Amino acid sequence: MPIAQGIDSDVHFGEFLAGLGEESVRHDFHFVINPSAPDDEETTFKRLAASGNVDALFLAYVRANDPRISMLKSLSIPFVVHGRAIGQPADYPFLDIDNTGAFYDATRLLIQLGHKRIALINGPGNLTFSIRRMKGMRALEENGLRLDEGLVQNSVMTDEYGHRAMQHFLEQEEPPTAVLCSSTVIALGAVRAINRAGLQIGSDISVIAHDDVLPMLKPENFSVPLTTTRSSLRAAGARIATRLISRILKTGEYPEQELWRTELIVRASTGPAPKS
Repeated sequence: MPIAQGIDSDVHFGEFLAGLGEESVRHDFHFVINPSAPDDEETTFKRLAASGNVDALFLAYVRANDPRISMLKSLSIPFVVHGRAIGQPADYPFLDIDNTGAFYDATRLLIQLGHKRIALINGPGNLTFSIRRMKGMRALEENGLRLDEGLVQNSVMTDEYGHRAMQHFLEQEEPPTAVLCSSTVIALGAVRAINRAGLQIGSDISVIAHDDVLPMLKPENFSVPLTTTRSSLRAAGARIATRLISRILKTGEYPEQELWRTELIVRASTGPAPKS
């Protein structure tokens, strides 16, 4: 019975759980969601492992220098981490996507199109996927440009947050000519703000979003189809379930560490930087 730890309830995690749940049920396993307060997490891990009622654990929403990983390593129970910590050895089983590479490729595309002021509407700043996505924007520095700290916003990944962040950027004396969004949900709000400002996506301002392949929010169905970096959260959930069940049943051989590359899909939301 895989147990989920470190959860925030949102559409993204729901999609991940859908993949994990479908794969678990297919093998007659079940999973339990077990959120806990940050101060109680180590105690919760020890209690779950000692209870004998669970067969494996997975950890989500990884933070930099995440102490929960050391705790998992100290327990005699199979586990897989969805993500990777920063600042500690990567000597544990994980599945992650190349967040740095994804946003590096996206930033480089925008630079090739002539954009110099590129904004970032990111996820929570303490989570490693957000840290790595901002790191990917080092492509700016490699091309003699810089990331303006005033063009970076970190928060929960909702459309309302995307709308507010984009409004803030557009109100600046020198607004960005392009924006990277950490999800299509954020992009939904950003696009709303851009439309209300009377700007045309793809000509006045370019937009790239990370696409977690959410079934109800397809980037090709936006009013202006979105350019995206793409990797399925549902597939990640299914893969983690497969790996955990394999460890429990001692069947099959799977890599202990997987880093999935994303796919950059260019659509109409990116175009040349507007002439000043």
